[in-house]
Parts: sequence; structure tokens; C-alpha cells
Amino acid sequence: MAAYELETLRDTAALRKITDFAAALCGCPVSLVSLVEETRQTFIARSGIDITETPRDVSFCAHAMLGDEIMVVPDATDDPRFACNALVTGETNIRFYAGAPLVTEDGIPLGSLCVIDTVPHPEGLTDLQRQGLETLADNVMARLRDNRDAAVSRNAERDARIALTDSNTRFRTLADTMPQMVWSTLPDGYHDYFNARWYEYTGMPDGSTDGEGWNGMFHPDDQERAWARWRQSLTSGDPYEIEYRLRYRDGTYRWVLGRALPIRDDEGKIVRWFGTCTDIHEQKLTLEEREVISQELSHRIKNIFSVVSGLIAFSARAHPEFRDIAGDLRDRITALGRAHDFVRPHSPASMPANQPNSLIGLLGELFEPYQVTGQDRVSLKGDDVAIDDRSATPLALLFHELATNATKYGALSVPDGWVTVTMNSDGEAVTLDWREQGGPAVTPPGGSGFGTQLMELSAVRQLGGTVARDWKADGLDVTVTVPLAAFRRR
Repeated sequence: MAAYELETLRDTAALRKITDFAAALCGCPVSLVSLVEETRQTFIARSGIDITETPRDVSFCAHAMLGDEIMVVPDATDDPRFACNALVTGETNIRFYAGAPLVTEDGIPLGSLCVIDTVPHPEGLTDLQRQGLETLADNVMARLRDNRDAAVSRNAERDARIALTDSNTRFRTLADTMPQMVWSTLPDGYHDYFNARWYEYTGMPDGSTDGEGWNGMFHPDDQERAWARWRQSLTSGDPYEIEYRLRYRDGTYRWVLGRALPIRDDEGKIVRWFGTCTDIHEQKLTLEEREVISQELSHRIKNIFSVVSGLIAFSARAHPEFRDIAGDLRDRITALGRAHDFVRPHSPASMPANQPNSLIGLLGELFEPYQVTGQDRVSLKGDDVAIDDRSATPLALLFHELATNATKYGALSVPDGWVTVTMNSDGEAVTLDWREQGGPAVTPPGGSGFGTQLMELSAVRQLGGTVARDWKADGLDVTVTVPLAAFRRR
């Protein structure tokens, strides 16, 4: 009976019409729609009787609902099942009973539509009366099903409302306890929720920043940028992330990090955006101060390279016999200076044309003095690799030495010679191939000079790699293999 709870039965008047017609059809004073439960039977519609229920153990309908056809009792006093029944022997004085079973589409018996009389009906029911009672019983079941489905629907809607309210309450409670400012928008970007932290931080009245009012909280210089980034995310569905200055409750502006992600339904359609604003003002100021200090230190280091180069030049003038050695040393220091200047922290004004964390960019800077207008005497090919200041110094020394030797003895010592540097990365190591062509024939040196030792120091000891040389007839080929991890700190 649980699926057919009595409070869901709202069509009592219609059922009463059925019992009235059933009583008239069968010539009986009483007709009932009886639902039989575990301990009782309840009359959800009745004609000709005032009682609304009886115990199950005296129920005629409890028998009728178990059959496949209408149960007819012409004279209850002659039926051993009911002769001693209190409804027969007592004030109710039942003599005739006919009940059509009420059974669900799943075969579950519920009760019956019955007619009752206080006098026997030896003839029972006519064929027309049987047909009519069966038809009326089907009508009762149709109405019970409609009421059941409506009740299920109402219960489902009620449960959904309760679940939604509970979910919203939990979300708001959680959002209000977070240290970040939390907000959400409709799919079109309309802001309809901010948590308590937002209003506490901005000092704005509740609801005053809904809709497009939120953008007015940004610094005037950041508003258009924030709007453009937000519109881009709304159009593309990509996550939203931006740093901007937000007006604090005291009227000052503080840097915050804004982020938002879309929530999608099962079909991938965006149904809502959820976002946060995190105060990063102190971190932002600290990073700016650190950048200023870093740029100042880098500038002073660059000046030291210049001073050392100047001292070497000054000493060379005093000692002409060391001029060639001094020149080589000064060139190496200059190369180190160029490498340092390339990877050092930069301001927008001092940023090099090439990407400052790029191996191709660094080599391009180093080889710039060797290029000829309209002709790349040193060309770079292959995979670029990210570098930092740790690897820039040994790489600068290594390739400066190769370029210097090529200018003195190799491909760059003649107008038609050229060099190709090819870089290949396999995810574990990077192979750097220096290939000279078009120059004079080269022969292996008789011993290991300072330049060779410098290359070994740079590639092997500092970068943890290997160096292989091949003095081919048409030019030197040097292959340097370095672990990928040596190019950049984790």
C-alpha cells in the first residue's frame, strides 16, 4: 500500500460516482472501493454506508482481491468462509457480496470494488452486471494509477527542491568560510553571487556589484583588460585567469589574482561559472622589489665584465708580447658578458629581441659578430631548448671557443665558409652538432691545448655531457651531447 498512500488519493468525488453507479447497476444499497492493508481495510470511496474501515480479519475484499474474476457470495450465511463473520452476524448484516479485484499492472492485489446487500441474491449477478462491475473496477485502477503517478511526481519535485535548497545552503556556508572571495555567474557571465568575504573586503553593500557592477571595482587602468579577458573566456569556454587591482574597503587598490572555471552539464553546455579572487598584493610587491634588486645586481655584474676587459686591454698595451693571449682572454670574457646579459632579469626596456630563456636565442646573440649582412655564416637548426643562467655560462664558453677556432683556422676563416649548428632533443638528452663546411682542409692538432681543455671543462664537467670531434676533409664536425636536465633548474 506504500505506493498508494491515502494522502495521494485526491479524486474521491470521482470514485464516489463509480460506487454510486455500481450500487445502482447491481441493485444493491451499498458499494465500496476498499483497499486492504496488513491489519485493516479502508474504504476510500463508499455509497450507502457510513463506516470508513474495518479490521482485515472480517474483510470480504481480502478474499475477493486474490481471485482472477469477480467473487460472488449469493448468501453469506450459507458460505462457510463468512457464516460466522461479525459483519454477517452483527449489525451490518451482510448477506450478498460481489467484489471485482483491484490489481496493479505488476500483479499486486490492492482490494476490490464491491457491492453489498442485506438480503441474499440467489441469482448472483447478470452478465451485464458482471461486465459493468469489471469495467468500473478498471476505471478505479486507472484513477488510482493517475493519483499515484501525480503523487510520485509531487514527491520528486519536493525532494528536488529540498536537495537544491540544502545544496545551496552548504555551498554558501562553505564559501563564506573561505579566505578567498568567491563569486559565480550565469552562463552569459551575469554575476549573481558573491560570498561574505567579497563584501567584507570591498566594503560594498550586498548586491551592489551584481551584474556588470563588479568591473567598476577594478582600477581604471585594468578594467578594459579584465573585461576583454572575461569576454574571451565566455566566448571560448576557456578558464579565466588574470591579475588586476581591486578596490579595497579603504579606497586603495590592491593586487588580486582572479580565476574562474565553467561548470558544464552532461552535454558539455556551460550552466554556470564559479570563480575566486585571492589577494596577492604583498607577494606582488615582494616580486617587484626582488626584480629591481636582481636587475641592479645583474647590471653591476655586467659592469664588472667591462672593467675586467678594460684591465686586460690596459695590461696588454703595457706588455705587447701578451697581446694575442690578452685578446683571446678578453674575447672570452666578452662572450661570458653577452651570455650573462642575455639570461639576466630584464625590464621591458632591456628585454633582448630573442627569447631570454632560449638556447637558439643565446647562440644567436653569441654568433651575431660572425654574421655577414645578407648571409648567415652560422645557421641554427633543430629543436630549441629552455635554458637559464646555470647553463648559459658553459654554453657561451663552449660555442665561443668553437667560433673563435673556426675564424682562425676553419670555415669562418675564408669568405665562402659557413657553419651549421643542429640541435636535437629526445626528451632525455640534447645533441648539439657543430658542422663546418667550405673552409680549408683541417688536421687534428698535435696535442690538447687550452681551448680544448676549456671545451672539456664546459661540456663535460659543468654540463655533465660528452664531446666528440671528427676532423673531416671538408671541415670540423663536433658533436656535444648534454643531459636535458643540465640546461635548466627544475
